[in-house]
Amino acid sequence: MTHPVSRTILLLDIERFSDRDDVEQAYLRRMLYDVTDRALEAAGIDETLRTRADRGDSVMELIDANAPVTALLRALLTEVPVQLRAVNRMASRSAQMRLRGVVAGGYVAVDDLDGWVGSDLNRACRLLDAALLRAALRERPGDFALCVSDSVYQGVVRHDHPGVPAADFHQVTVGTKNGPLTAWLHGPVPPAGEDDGERGAGEAPGGSGDRPAPATRAAPGATEDTRNRPAPGPVLDVNGGSVSFGGGYVAGDQHGVSGGRVTGDVVMGGKTDGDRS
Repeated sequence: MTHPVSRTILLLDIERFSDRDDVEQAYLRRMLYDVTDRALEAAGIDETLRTRADRGDSVMELIDANAPVTALLRALLTEVPVQLRAVNRMASRSAQMRLRGVVAGGYVAVDDLDGWVGSDLNRACRLLDAALLRAALRERPGDFALCVSDSVYQGVVRHDHPGVPAADFHQVTVGTKNGPLTAWLHGPVPPAGEDDGERGAGEAPGGSGDRPAPATRAAPGATEDTRNRPAPGPVLDVNGGSVSFGGGYVAGDQHGVSGGRVTGDVVMGGKTDGDRS
């Protein structure tokens, strides 16, 4: 086993890789390598300054600590989205590629079997596999979601270097089997799931952001009054106006209409002649 050395860790992973057939997977792996190489070339990081490990649906790069992290982040934020758009423009729908990425720093050693060993690497892999990062990619219109470790944020990102805007990164807490892990997500933070234990900075644990609260069932032993209350639903307020749905006419304040409340005039079809006067 070698002595641990300081390295910048870059991880890129293909979304929904296992859902594709063998031909599509082989194509996606080639495209992943191509996108990674172009991004590192754009960052000015020569092949002599990096070591690659193949993980099937993902690629892991150990980058020399002397290579500028600012250039790497700038390339990931600009070059990777451009390359993904170019790849996906020419690919069939089933061969579209979207990526999750992590940049971290730390000490890594290589064992006798050419395996990479290090707790910093383990934490980077936890970030890459986090439900929060998966949700971030799933909910955004672009094809790339990037997360950086707290050490990368504190040492590089927070200083707001050109092309790496600190305001675009948001603190998140990622739940792992080894305990909570602080990281920084580029772009909007998705609402926390109910069972993933992960949340954005300033969001209450278990919060659901702007998502509506799920409807609840009546508790056992509820009174007749509570059981007969209208189901929760939207409220339609029509102050002094009318709404036409096609089928009849309802006036005044009505309760229990499709589980909600209607205020004002609701026209469901045409009024009678008397109503129109």
